[in-house]
Amino acid sequence: RNPRNSLVRNPKFSIPAAAGAALAVVGGAVFWSPGSAGAAPTERQVRAGFTAVAVGDIAEQCTADDSSCEHPKTAAQVEKINPSFVMTMGDNQYDDARLQDFEDYYDTTWGAFKDKTRPVPGNHETYDPEGPLAGYKAYFGDIAYPDGKSYYSYDQDNWHFVALDSNSFDDSAQIDWLKADLAANTKKCVAAYWHHPLYSSGEHGNDPVGRPVWKILDEAGAELVLNGHDHHYERFAPQDADGNADPDGMVEILAGTGGANPYKIEEVQPNSEKQLTGTFGVVKLNFADAGFSWELIGSDGQAADTSPSYDCR
Repeated sequence: RNPRNSLVRNPKFSIPAAAGAALAVVGGAVFWSPGSAGAAPTERQVRAGFTAVAVGDIAEQCTADDSSCEHPKTAAQVEKINPSFVMTMGDNQYDDARLQDFEDYYDTTWGAFKDKTRPVPGNHETYDPEGPLAGYKAYFGDIAYPDGKSYYSYDQDNWHFVALDSNSFDDSAQIDWLKADLAANTKKCVAAYWHHPLYSSGEHGNDPVGRPVWKILDEAGAELVLNGHDHHYERFAPQDADGNADPDGMVEILAGTGGANPYKIEEVQPNSEKQLTGTFGVVKLNFADAGFSWELIGSDGQAADTSPSYDCR
């Protein structure tokens, strides 16, 4: 593999000098507009890709009638962004993720995007008195269980997405499935998401349950990991499964900012580049054919953080 650097630090494309040509950056992607017939980038054109939204830890038991209720406000930002799809990183519904609570709270706001949501479960989905993941499965149905399992994958353009259930990372069936899925992947870029973060500066801290999965993804050349669980926002520089800075490693985004009560930053971890708590919002991801970048869009509609732009490995 070639070491992966951000496009900001090490551009991997060149722009020719052509009369009347124009260069614009829109949504994290570079657009080339030739001024005359035949003018084109000398190596490759970085074309527009698609936008997705990601966040975890969403629906407290409250509604828009309560001015302090945050999940209606974060849902309003998703509506404005209008992404190709939505990734939720677990703890979609509090406190016990019962079906009735999904219908009474989550569905009244984030339910507007249900058909294009690609969820994973968190620990709160296991607390349902009807059984672990019962309400989650009943609410999302085949959306969350497209192959009859709580983990799955899908493709969009040049990207492969892997949705995992970190409640059962000790299940050899899920690990075997992950290895087979990555071996069969034909897309250049890979992103994976689950609930419990391997690295976090928040109250829950690092959760080693994800280390074996991180290693599998890293060895397969994946680019990006998205997590929730701790109720804050954080982004990390590329690193390996042992927490060593590695320009050829994976980037982690932690975004437990969908509406649950915020947690404190307890101990800033190595390679952590940004931490925000008390900021509710969603991660707006801009995916190009060979790279990605993102913004944290707060519930006020403003960008609370903007990432570097990374290229795929």
